[in-house]
Formats: sequence, structure tokens, C-alpha cells
Amino acid sequence: MRVCFGWRPFLLFVALVFFLTHFLSVLELHQDPAGSHQNKTKKYDHLVFGPAAGEGLPNRLQCKGNKALNKTLISASSNISNGGDGVTFVTVFTVYNSSVGGRSSESTMVGKVSYNKVARSMTVLNTFINFIQLMMPQSNTLILTDPSSSLPLKRNRVMVYPIQGEYSRDKLMLQRIRSYIAFLEETLKEQSRKPGKRINNIIFTDSDIAVVGDVGQIFSKYEDFHVALTFRNNKQQPLNSGFIAVRGTRDGILRAKSFLEEVLEVYSSKYMTASRMLGDQLAIASVVKSHASFDAKTFGAHEPFLEDINGASVLFLPCAVYNWTPPEGAGQFHGMPLDVKVVHFKGSRKRLMLESWNFLQSSSCRDLSDMLCLVLSSGRTKFLY
Repeated sequence: MRVCFGWRPFLLFVALVFFLTHFLSVLELHQDPAGSHQNKTKKYDHLVFGPAAGEGLPNRLQCKGNKALNKTLISASSNISNGGDGVTFVTVFTVYNSSVGGRSSESTMVGKVSYNKVARSMTVLNTFINFIQLMMPQSNTLILTDPSSSLPLKRNRVMVYPIQGEYSRDKLMLQRIRSYIAFLEETLKEQSRKPGKRINNIIFTDSDIAVVGDVGQIFSKYEDFHVALTFRNNKQQPLNSGFIAVRGTRDGILRAKSFLEEVLEVYSSKYMTASRMLGDQLAIASVVKSHASFDAKTFGAHEPFLEDINGASVLFLPCAVYNWTPPEGAGQFHGMPLDVKVVHFKGSRKRLMLESWNFLQSSSCRDLSDMLCLVLSSGRTKFLY
């Protein structure tokens, strides 16, 4: 038996189903107007573990809980004791309270220790230094800061370098580029005063990164670059400013200084409305893409490449290795590459940075790959920070 329906009754039925579905959704929203939204944006004050991104993929860290089933390349290496010879890490850091000992109503528990905002920031800075000194013990660390900031840092191979400028939160990214340029200028002056003095290779970084490999090897592995940047397959923000390497030669520093001066000019003229967060990254991308022969499609690959940008030989390194960020959502970069060198704990992930260092230093765990499993499986956590 064959039953046929006309189009009109069918369309009325579809419209009725759509109306009832929409009506029930609106009714549920009115009954609990904030609940579902709060669940989506909930933040935690503890680690929340989930599946580790990259499961089953080749050349990715594989984890079972916080135990690595394979090893990162640096963990498999037997000797890192001389890492970092001839490398200086440079970061910009300041505090915003009237004094380092200032109090804040907000606090964060990490392990058994409670931190206020300033103490928490200082702990992140010290953890940044800890990772560098563990993985590259022969390197130096330089903190560029506001002369009015009093940073209680008395550590070997660490120096605080005051540079006058505007370090307000809204202008910090702009000041960071200015501070980098001022530091390069002073390095050139020092080299002119002492022509025979060795100039270290320089790596400008954010202070919320963990060095988990000898990144100084890029200067010997890639011999022809002046400046190195990290890239990702992102149309709006293909370049990340959290890692910039400069070869420690007079020519390298001169060309890096010119490159950053062009970035500063573009930043000041085009991206001041994004000055608090993204202005520097947008300006760097604008300078790079403005070069006539540059093909932005190369950002879609995951291999290093060289380009001549206005007289500077620029090495582009994949973020997946030299600026890897713990995943959110689907998992950035499809897991963690086994040759990862730098983990970048952006934003709310800074809490995870402290947890990771504590985990690495605990009596039950001193394995770097296991620590990276902790990072990989809890990277989605939105911490109170």
C-alpha cells in the first residue's frame, strides 16, 4: 500500500517542529539564564585532566595518564650539561603594585603555597629562569624592566637591566619592542667600546615560557640567518612574538635592530588600538607580508624556511617546536611533537607552568617527558589566574 502526502502538510509539520524546539530552548534559558553560560566558562583552581591530544599520531608524545609511553628527543639525549654556552635570554618584566611585597585580595594555591598577584608573577619569572638554568645551564638571563620596579632577583647568571619607558599594562607590548631595540643599541655601543669582546647570541622571549630543550642549537644548525621568528598556520596571527632569536654578530644585531624599528613604526601607525595584546604580532606579520616576494602560503607548512626581509635574513621556525602552546578545545598542533623545545604558558596557563615545575621537582618524578604529559593532559584547564 502506498501513502502519499502533499507538500503543504509536510511544510506545516516542519515549521511546527522548529517552533516547538525553539520555544523549549527559550523556556529552558529563562528558567536558568546564567547556568549554562557559567558552565562553559568555568575556571578551576586545580588541575583537571583530560585526553592527551595527539593520541596515536606519529612523532607525537604518547601518554597514559601522566606517564610518557615514549620519550621526547631531549629526554632521550644523555648530555645537556653544557647547553646554552654563548646564549643570552632576554625578557621584559615589571610589577604593577607599589612594592613587590604589596598585598592583593586575590590569591592562588599552587601545591601547599598561597600566592598573591605580585608573588605569583614573581614565581612565574623565577620558574622561567629555573627551566632555562636546568636545560641550558651555561646560558645567561637578562630582565629588562622599568627602573622604578624593584625586582628581588639575586641569582647566578641573571641580571636585571633597567630601561626607561612606559610600562603601563596598555602599552607594555609596545614598550617591549622599544626595550628590545634599546638593548640592541646598547649591545652595539658596548661592542664598539670593546671590539674584541664576544657577543652572545640573543633570544628574546616572554617570561611565561618553559625551555625544555637546547634552543641555542638553532645558531649552529641554521648558519645564515640574522633574525628568527616562530610561525603557525593562522591567517590573522601567523607569527608569535614570544620567541625572537638574534644572531650575536654586529651584522646580525644591526639587521635585527632595523627589522624591529620597522615593526615599531608599523605598530605605532596602524595597530595602537591593539596595543595591549596583539599589536606587536600584527605589526610583525604586516612587515613580513609586505615584502614583495613573500608567499604567506608557506605558513601552512611545518618546516623551517628562510626569507630575505628588507635586507635581513629571517629564519621562520614552527611554533609547534619552538613556541608550543598547551591545547585548548580540539588540541593545538594535534599533540606535542617529540622534538619540542619551548612550551609557552599563555594567559591562564601560567598556573600550569608552576604546577609543571613542581611536578618535575617532586621526589617521585624527575622525568621531563612525564612532566610534558602532565602539561598535555591538563592544557585545557581554565585556571583562576
